[in-house]
Amino acid sequence: MEEGVVNEILQGPLRDVFDSKQLITDISGSGNNWAVGHKVFGSLYQEQILEKLRKSAEHCDCLQCFFIIHSMGGGTGSGLGTFLLKVLEDEFPEVYRFVTSVYPSGEDDVITSPYNSILAMKELNEHADCVLPIDNQSLFDIISKIDLMVNSGKLGKTVKPKSLITSSAGTFKKQHKRPFDAMNNIVANLMLNLTSSSRFEGSLNMDINEISMNLVPFPQLHYLVSSLTPLYTLADINVPPRRLDQMFSDAFSKDYQLIQADPKHSLYLACALMVRGNVQISDLRRNIERLKPSLHFVSWNQEGWKTSLCSVPPVGHSHSLLALANNTCVKPTFVELRERFMRLYKKKAHLHHYLQVEGMEESCFTEAVSSLSDLIQEYNQLDATKSMPVEDFPRLRVAV
Repeated sequence: MEEGVVNEILQGPLRDVFDSKQLITDISGSGNNWAVGHKVFGSLYQEQILEKLRKSAEHCDCLQCFFIIHSMGGGTGSGLGTFLLKVLEDEFPEVYRFVTSVYPSGEDDVITSPYNSILAMKELNEHADCVLPIDNQSLFDIISKIDLMVNSGKLGKTVKPKSLITSSAGTFKKQHKRPFDAMNNIVANLMLNLTSSSRFEGSLNMDINEISMNLVPFPQLHYLVSSLTPLYTLADINVPPRRLDQMFSDAFSKDYQLIQADPKHSLYLACALMVRGNVQISDLRRNIERLKPSLHFVSWNQEGWKTSLCSVPPVGHSHSLLALANNTCVKPTFVELRERFMRLYKKKAHLHHYLQVEGMEESCFTEAVSSLSDLIQEYNQLDATKSMPVEDFPRLRVAV
């Protein structure tokens, strides 16, 4: 909502990407307060937001879905971001709502981020069709690994002096300063891969709505773990190309995930592989068969793979892969978030800032944490089935 922030974008290198007539701003932000973003700015700007949405929707030949990008820790991202979800559900009930949510790390500098995140989670549970949680800490770790590669000279080639991962002086930003441009760049690459089938030709294109249809067996369990390889597509680094089979292995490694989790030792409900470049269906099948034995799939969905092939690779690479996994490994992230919330809530710390906003009551907090606990419990019940034997159902016979 801050005018200054938006004006910076409009004067920066990406100014031509955005339609300035479609931007909505206020003079101030939400002060790291979910209630201000959701209750105050939401109702204040609802009509304006709807008008801009309708205008954009009318320009679409085929309106596939709405894609919301927001952070969970602040006030506007969590509050207004989730208010938007409800508005979209009421106005366009048939259109899927995809959300990319950036979760705060444990060392977050926003003290009230656990409140904002939990209040936003309740809205995501109820009004989103698909959520791709992204963890600030994972993004930072990935950028730190790139830093190590650059400084160890393993790349064998130079990094451009004004690359997104380097400061203007040509050296990597110091560890205590978070290189937000580079972190955002990874999220941008995730979205480029996710939407590639809608933008380019391919032998096995995947409609974005198919992700929700195939990867979300239960409406509440719509949180997908994403991993991306290569991670350095737009970072101006000359990374030696990965072999195709190595790329598939990378996608199931913790180092390439955009959230701190361990899907290999948790339970898969379903998995999607979105490949770009000169890759054959046979390559996809071979790698799925190779990886299958090391992955635990839920007993009733052993063949829960969805695949997509787009023939146009990302700039500067021969191929890339985005893996989306509906996996119970997201549970620890939610458990940790709940613990951080309870540490503040038990002391009623900072609560008055929220309760002085009109329409905000203490029951909003108890309902939000209860909603998250229900979600965690659903994951617990699924995890309990992990050791169950897989039933080998006989194939159906067609009577002639």
